Amino acid sequence: MNLLLDEVARATVRLAEAGVASPRADAEELAAAVHGVKRSELHTVPDSAFDARFWEGVARREAGEPLQHITGRAFFRFLELKVGPGVFIPRPETEVMVGWALDTLREMDVRDPLVVDLGTGSGAIALSIAQEAPRARVHAVEKEPKAFVYATRNVETLDERGRVRLHLGDFADALSELDGTVDLVISNPPYIPMSEWERVPPDVRDHDPAEALWGGGEDGLDAIRAVERTARRLLRPGGHVAVEHGDDQGNAVYWIFAEENGWRDVRNRRDLADRDRFVTARLAAD
Repeated sequence: MNLLLDEVARATVRLAEAGVASPRADAEELAAAVHGVKRSELHTVPDSAFDARFWEGVARREAGEPLQHITGRAFFRFLELKVGPGVFIPRPETEVMVGWALDTLREMDVRDPLVVDLGTGSGAIALSIAQEAPRARVHAVEKEPKAFVYATRNVETLDERGRVRLHLGDFADALSELDGTVDLVISNPPYIPMSEWERVPPDVRDHDPAEALWGGGEDGLDAIRAVERTARRLLRPGGHVAVEHGDDQGNAVYWIFAEENGWRDVRNRRDLADRDRFVTARLAAD
């Protein structure tokens, strides 16, 4: 039996006893990161190459530290992103919204679509769109300096075509020079009400940056209201917007994109678990 696989099996038991939701996957990812291989290649690591730092990572995960903070990386669609304390860890739910955005861009009769990502964090959304819609030009806005550092690192590493431009600033008043010209606005803003504090898992509440979690206002939707106002300002007539929200906020977010403000085709869309996850809308062309 391979020594590393034996240690992964032991770590799996420890993580399960600590209440980690995916103990086997986390143990394998920790082992892969420490030993510089893919999870599928763990069996190729010789016994002589076993690195005891693996157990340091296991102890940190047992204590509730996010896996991605320990490994320094997060996977999102086809990307491997640099992440760590101070930047929001991208979630699989957001990948569904990006998929919708890519489909929408492909359907547009626009040669070089202009996209804005509001609150880019690690740059996951912006970079995915630039990679998978290679003619798109993407402007990504982030106001938190620590997150901006990670976004900068990821853009420098992953944006081979130079299609992503980063902006340090508040998305509420960003990019006035693009008003009325943008084809698609997309955002995963903060949206959790402070009243939900006790319900948020500790590894999220205690480690993801507060600015990326708590949306403001009694209902947690102030940041989404700001996205709506900015999208309305940035989009060209007929342009589209997509904004992520909590799984119990779909109805409220739907009504933020009101018809009297020029929005059409407002729809609440579901994630892979069939839960309300993001709203899309089109700015009226008339």
